[in-house]
Amino acid sequence: MDFKMKEQILTKELVEQIDLILFSHNNDASQLVGILLDIQAIIPRQYIPEQVAYYLAEKLNTKITNVYDVISFYAALSDKPRAKYPIQICDSIVCKINNNTTIFTVLKEVLGIEINEVTYDGRFTIEKVPCFGACDVAPAVRINGKVYGHLTSREKIIALLDALG
Repeated sequence: MDFKMKEQILTKELVEQIDLILFSHNNDASQLVGILLDIQAIIPRQYIPEQVAYYLAEKLNTKITNVYDVISFYAALSDKPRAKYPIQICDSIVCKINNNTTIFTVLKEVLGIEINEVTYDGRFTIEKVPCFGACDVAPAVRINGKVYGHLTSREKIIALLDALG
């Protein structure tokens, strides 16, 4: 039987970065959502690895279940590696009225994946998320924290994908 050791994700450098994030949030467990978002932003593939979750629970003197409750509750957080470009499609009523189905349809067709799947090369995933406050540019997507709006045509959506590289 081949037993592989878990990859060491929690490097000295990452611990230092996490500690700075915790310091910026006053090591306050009530700011867990913000802490997790900040940490997820510095980790390749935009997720919270298990080792990081346990480290946070210990540093914030909270239960690991609290950390995972927050991760599982918020669509912007993930405990599984994501694509380089997670495409979060706003599924609010405003975006629905502004025909966000075009975004879903075009992305599924062009990328060849369904919602919550990752492209073969690990570059893209499509995620359906609740409103992220971009109603003025609906229909919109958010990719790695940046909002792209007025995606009303196939051409605009493909141009966005091309711009991402």
